[in-house]
Amino acid sequence: MVKEIERAGIPVVHMCTVVPISLTVGANRIVPTIAIPHPLGNPNLDPEEEKALRRKLVEKALVALTTDVEEQTVFED
Repeated sequence: MVKEIERAGIPVVHMCTVVPISLTVGANRIVPTIAIPHPLGNPNLDPEEEKALRRKLVEKALVALTTDVEEQTVFED
Protein backbone atom coordinates (compact mmCIF):
# COMPACT_ATOMS: atom_id res chain seq x y z
CA MET A 1 0.00 0.00 0.00
CA VAL A 2 2.91 2.35 0.75
CA LYS A 3 4.11 2.15 -2.86
CA GLU A 4 0.63 2.91 -4.25
CA ILE A 5 0.23 6.00 -2.06
CA GLU A 6 3.69 7.20 -3.12
CA ARG A 7 2.77 6.57 -6.77
CA ALA A 8 -0.15 8.96 -6.28
CA GLY A 9 2.35 11.66 -5.30
CA ILE A 10 1.82 11.56 -1.54
CA PRO A 11 5.01 10.96 0.48
CA VAL A 12 4.74 8.15 3.03
CA VAL A 13 6.89 7.09 5.97
CA HIS A 14 6.78 3.43 6.91
CA MET A 15 7.50 3.09 10.63
CA CYS A 16 8.31 -0.53 11.38
CA THR A 17 10.10 -2.93 13.67
CA VAL A 18 11.33 -5.27 10.92
CA VAL A 19 13.21 -3.15 8.38
CA PRO A 20 13.96 -6.00 5.93
CA ILE A 21 10.23 -6.48 5.38
CA SER A 22 9.81 -2.78 4.61
CA LEU A 23 12.69 -2.98 2.15
CA THR A 24 11.13 -6.05 0.52
CA VAL A 25 7.74 -4.38 0.03
CA GLY A 26 9.43 -1.32 -1.47
CA ALA A 27 8.83 1.40 1.10
CA ASN A 28 10.88 4.50 0.23
CA ARG A 29 11.15 6.17 3.65
CA ILE A 30 11.64 3.74 6.53
CA VAL A 31 11.90 4.63 10.22
CA PRO A 32 12.85 1.73 12.50
CA THR A 33 10.79 1.52 15.68
CA ILE A 34 11.15 -0.22 19.05
CA ALA A 35 9.69 -3.75 19.19
CA ILE A 36 6.94 -5.79 17.57
CA PRO A 37 4.50 -5.70 20.52
CA HIS A 38 5.16 -1.97 21.17
CA PRO A 39 6.42 -0.33 17.96
CA LEU A 40 6.03 3.26 19.16
CA GLY A 41 6.70 2.92 22.84
CA ASN A 42 8.15 0.98 25.71
CA PRO A 43 5.79 0.22 28.60
CA ASN A 44 8.78 -0.51 30.86
CA LEU A 45 9.77 3.16 30.85
CA ASP A 46 8.30 5.73 33.17
CA PRO A 47 5.68 7.97 31.51
CA GLU A 48 8.02 10.91 30.89
CA GLU A 49 10.71 8.73 29.31
CA GLU A 50 8.16 6.97 27.12
CA LYS A 51 6.73 10.31 25.99
CA ALA A 52 10.25 11.45 25.03
CA LEU A 53 10.82 8.21 23.12
CA ARG A 54 7.57 8.58 21.21
CA ARG A 55 8.30 12.22 20.42
CA LYS A 56 11.74 11.29 19.07
CA LEU A 57 10.22 8.65 16.77
CA VAL A 58 7.52 11.01 15.47
CA GLU A 59 10.06 13.79 14.89
CA LYS A 60 12.27 11.35 12.98
CA ALA A 61 9.26 10.35 10.86
CA LEU A 62 8.50 14.01 10.12
CA VAL A 63 12.08 14.56 8.97
CA ALA A 64 11.80 11.49 6.75
CA LEU A 65 8.49 12.72 5.36
CA THR A 66 9.99 16.04 4.31
CA THR A 67 13.18 14.52 2.84
CA ASP A 68 13.36 13.96 -0.90
CA VAL A 69 14.58 10.44 -1.63
CA GLU A 70 15.62 8.80 -4.87
CA GLU A 71 15.84 5.26 -3.48
CA GLN A 72 14.82 3.34 -0.39
CA THR A 73 16.18 5.14 2.65
CA VAL A 74 16.30 3.94 6.25
CA PHE A 75 16.28 6.88 8.69
CA GLU A 76 18.29 5.67 11.66
CA ASP A 77 19.95 7.59 14.50
